[in-house]
Amino acid sequence: MANRIKENLLNIKNVTDRYSAKIVAVSKYYDIDKMIEGYEAGIRDFGESRLPEAVKKINNLDDKINSDCSYHLIGHLQTNKVKCAVGFFNLIHSVDSVKLASEISKKALELGIKQKILLQVNNAFEEQKFGIAPSQLENIINEVSMMDGIELKGLMNVAPLTDDVKLIDKLFGEMHKLKEMYHLEELSMGMSNDFKIALENGATIVRLGRILFE
Repeated sequence: MANRIKENLLNIKNVTDRYSAKIVAVSKYYDIDKMIEGYEAGIRDFGESRLPEAVKKINNLDDKINSDCSYHLIGHLQTNKVKCAVGFFNLIHSVDSVKLASEISKKALELGIKQKILLQVNNAFEEQKFGIAPSQLENIINEVSMMDGIELKGLMNVAPLTDDVKLIDKLFGEMHKLKEMYHLEELSMGMSNDFKIALENGATIVRLGRILFE
C-alpha cells in the first residue's frame, strides 16, 4: 500500500511542484498504519480534524516520525478544546472568530510560544459551514494581528460540494484576491476533487485525502 501512496504522491507532486504548493495529507479518516505508510511514501504534513482521535494517533507515532512531520488542524476548533490544540499542531487552519483567536493566544502565551494560524473564510456563505464573511475579514485581521500569542499566516477556505467548476473557480479567485489584499503568506484551499482549480487560483497549501491514500 505504501507503494500505492508513493505513486499517488508522485503524480500529485507533478502538479503541485509547478505551483510551489505544499501538500497536507488529510489523514483524519485513516488509521495510524495508513499514516505510517504515508510517511514511508514521503509525506511530511498531515491534516486532522477530530481532536481527541488526532492527539491519540499522533502520540502513538514513532518519535522519529513526529520529529520529521508537521501536523495541521483542519477541522472546526471549539474554544473548550483550545488547550489541547495549541502547541500540539504546527498550524491551525480553522480559526473563525476573534473569540477563538483570543483563547488560542492566551494558551500560547501560557506555553511561551506563538501559535501559527489561518483564518477560515466562508465566501460561499454556506450556513452549514464555519468561517468568516469577507466583509468582516479586515476588522478580524486587525484584531488578531494585535494578539501576542498568534502568528497569522494566511487564509483557509472550504469550497462547496458542487460540480459547478465556474463557481469553484470564482470562489477560489476571490480567496486569492483577499490573500493579496491583506498581504498574507498562505492560502489553504483545494481538496481531492478541486485542488487543481485551487492551484490555478494561487493556493499555497492543498489538503488531500482520498486522492493520496486510496
